[in-house]
Amino acid sequence: MSKIIILNGPNLNLLGEREKNQYGNFTLKDVERKCKEYSNENDIELSLFQSNIEGELVDQIQNSRDNQDGLIINAGGYTHTSVAIHDALKILKIPIIELHISNIYNREEFRHKSLISKVAKAIICGFGINGYLMSLKAMNKFIENEN
Repeated sequence: MSKIIILNGPNLNLLGEREKNQYGNFTLKDVERKCKEYSNENDIELSLFQSNIEGELVDQIQNSRDNQDGLIINAGGYTHTSVAIHDALKILKIPIIELHISNIYNREEFRHKSLISKVAKAIICGFGINGYLMSLKAMNKFIENEN
């Protein structure tokens, strides 16, 4: 059984309320429900965590180094600004997938630069909430291929 954690950063707790043209009507609870369903059907032990606080995300990343097989992160706005998250991810010896609901390259210029991409094994963006399921499937394959 693969152990995968999905981390969601700032403002993702407001999915379904904010910028519906970018993120749609689905809430974070809807996303989490779909991910749990997929995980149950595919023998994945899934952990989910969301925070608006950078240090809490760093703590989760650090804790993942000993108890997770893979990490998926949608760091929200911290994607473009957080050296602390970059440095924490860099410590991990497990696969990392960077995830974005929208296509960050079709948005404001400042969103085109990611501090996470250099430490991620893969990037999934622009597929809406389906990107979460795509990430889980891809991560499970990464883990299977490593074992």
